[in-house]
Amino acid sequence: MQHYKWGNDCDGWIFVETDALSVKQELMPEGAAESLHYHKNAQQFFFILKGSATFEVEGQVFSVKENEGFHIPAGKKHRIVNNANTDLEFILSSQPSTNNDRFNCFEHEEN
Repeated sequence: MQHYKWGNDCDGWIFVETDALSVKQELMPEGAAESLHYHKNAQQFFFILKGSATFEVEGQVFSVKENEGFHIPAGKKHRIVNNANTDLEFILSSQPSTNNDRFNCFEHEEN
């Protein structure tokens, strides 16, 4: 498996990476947060292996616990946050791949 670093000291491992499908396992340490972004083409499905995740999607907040999944349709502004005091581990499936399909949002933008 290919390892990579992302965000603020987060780790990831690639299981599948094709134009049509991406499957990864990722680990976020406590307190880590992703920046708000969206994908024009890719939908994503997160399955929580360990810990609990906080998702912010289009201004709404969702809590997802261990052994639960969460779907984000393409085009929705979102981010994942680890507010827990333990590591967060999850499987992330993107269809199609998010390569060249990530667009960061900036705080000065209006929703």
